[in-house]
Amino acid sequence: MKSEKLILRSPRLRFVMWDEGDAALLQQLHSTVATTQYLAGNAPWSLDKAEERLRGWIEEHARDGMTKYKLLAEDGSFVGRAGISRFGSEEFELGYSLREEAWGKGLATEAASALAGWFFAREFASGFIAFTHPGNIASQRVLSKIGMRERAPILVDGVPNTTFELTA
Repeated sequence: MKSEKLILRSPRLRFVMWDEGDAALLQQLHSTVATTQYLAGNAPWSLDKAEERLRGWIEEHARDGMTKYKLLAEDGSFVGRAGISRFGSEEFELGYSLREEAWGKGLATEAASALAGWFFAREFASGFIAFTHPGNIASQRVLSKIGMRERAPILVDGVPNTTFELTA
């Protein structure tokens, strides 16, 4: 059994640090058109891309004390990823992605809310942003539910993304 470094717990989720061998889980998460349609690149991830992102998140956590974490259900099953990380040099960004079978159960809202509380309790900064593809209405609802307010869009891969912010 792999070691598990617990970062945060919510009622139904555990946020844990990735293990070096988790690239296959990450690639599986982003292996369908449905789970990648609103991500930069708009295409399923290769194993190489998953390995690259995983290395980046491990390095980011070591450097900044935060990143996108592995999300597990209480039974230990893999649900997705969620976390807050640096965006550019001056802002922090909330991001999450869940397996399709976890959609519609309130888990994204639970994860985003738990992360907001964790971020502010640790005083990383006075606020953070999140952005979504303009067509990702479900994610925009999640961000509104946790109290984020819409602000000017951010261009990502040439597409103006709906952007939200939350301040302490």
